Amino acid sequence: MIALYEFEFCHVEVYKDYVITVMKEGIIVTPEFITQMSFIAEKHFENNVFVYISYRVNSYALNPTLYFEVNKLDNLIALAIVSKDPKQWNQSKIERTFVDRELEQFDTLEEALEWKDKIIKKHIKK
Repeated sequence: MIALYEFEFCHVEVYKDYVITVMKEGIIVTPEFITQMSFIAEKHFENNVFVYISYRVNSYALNPTLYFEVNKLDNLIALAIVSKDPKQWNQSKIERTFVDRELEQFDTLEEALEWKDKIIKKHIKK
């Protein structure tokens, strides 16, 4: 792990080519979250691509239109959602319509990390 951030609304772990976020229970994701993610992207991935992994172990509210701002992060190449909750699978289908890059859902963090490795390799080969 390169860095760890604790915000009022989430926990963020930064690694070489990805971040993992865990939102806090019951929060509402606001534009402030996008501001913090932009800061992290600029600080840790300025000249490198990365994958965002949302590890959804808690229940929280997200307005999918916030993805329009996420789409502005040029070096973010893909997003993964990790959850076994069927409601999250339905939510991710809605979220996918707002994202202009790859977004996949997985049952386990291990599966998401394997997928992340494939995405990074595919992007580097370009």
